[in-house]
Amino acid sequence: MPATSLNHYTIRPRDLEVTKDFYADVIGLTVGDRPPLAFPGYWLYAGSTPVVHLIGKQVKETPIVDHTDPSVKVTRLDHVAFTAEGLPDMRKRLAAAGLKFDERVLPRLNMTQLFTIDPDGIDVELNFDPRETGT
Repeated sequence: MPATSLNHYTIRPRDLEVTKDFYADVIGLTVGDRPPLAFPGYWLYAGSTPVVHLIGKQVKETPIVDHTDPSVKVTRLDHVAFTAEGLPDMRKRLAAAGLKFDERVLPRLNMTQLFTIDPDGIDVELNFDPRETGT
């Protein structure tokens, strides 16, 4: 099955709190529930959907340099995520295309996520309903 919708986008902001305040106070998103992940951040909701994820600085993180350098992959746009259906078929499609991918199950939410990279080097995340976990 193809991707069915855009799920969220993730930013690695210069200042986690300032960016959170901008999206909450200016844009009108709501800071909401986030799984117990091993790094700081926020999930910002539009209604009941977490549409913007913010990732705070991590201990061993390479600093983000604000210039364009094609040899450096790190950018402020971390990845694009889609809600998808048909987990077993997607695994086959990725493998048939010769694409490497990582598979994870999100803590507490039990949803399966597949991570791969597009031809331009942008990380792509595919999120599957928890009912598909284990298939």
